[in-house]
Amino acid sequence: MSETASHSSTQPGSRRDRITEILQRELSPSKLEIHDDSARHAHHAGAKALGGGGETHFNVAITSARFDGLNRVARHRLVNGLLAGEFSSGLHALSLVLHGEKTP
Repeated sequence: MSETASHSSTQPGSRRDRITEILQRELSPSKLEIHDDSARHAHHAGAKALGGGGETHFNVAITSARFDGLNRVARHRLVNGLLAGEFSSGLHALSLVLHGEKTP
């Protein structure tokens, strides 16, 4: 599996680590890239309302066989559902690029 998210730069128990663990466990991806984009959004009212602590915006790219046969909306719903707990605890936005193993 290819993973761009560097664990050396994240704290144990960070939102990034939790997202990585959930997506690896539930989707068994052949590719998983997670980039924290929170710094670019720190000035937004929504980020300030969440306390400005970061880890609110992520870009995520996944390739997984779980997405084969699902349309784009269904893929997004699946990932958003898996991360519902993170959304309820401060995750504000995900930018998703989701591909199946057989269907892009």
